[in-house]
Amino acid sequence: IVAIIIYLAVVIFLIASMWKVFTKAGQPGWAILIPIYNLVILCKVAGKPWWWLLFFFLPSIGILIHPILGAVLAIVCLVFMIMLYHGISTNFGHGAGFTVGLILLGIVFIPILAWGDSKYVGAGGATSTDGQPLDLV
Repeated sequence: IVAIIIYLAVVIFLIASMWKVFTKAGQPGWAILIPIYNLVILCKVAGKPWWWLLFFFLPSIGILIHPILGAVLAIVCLVFMIMLYHGISTNFGHGAGFTVGLILLGIVFIPILAWGDSKYVGAGGATSTDGQPLDLV
């Protein structure tokens, strides 16, 4: 039962962290609670088109057709997920090292984005004259 309590605490903390990341990016924080819609907002925060979320469903479809196709599409999905994380990293003013951190230690790096000094600078790092991010997508 202790393990369940610890697990729930970590899940709640990560939900709160993603809520804060979405809010910093000028998106509704509650979107993290809505399945599929949270992926649309995640794409928006990363500066990617909304239809990128379709790539996350490809492995499920591919495995129904053939296991090898499912495996290949899983690799394609992984590549797009890495590019999505890199978009998030750069839109918060970080580089490739932070992207690697998001991929390998998301449980640590997502809260750093949320509760740290990271500021959302928008796609390409463009900001307006008053420092607010410009939504170029």
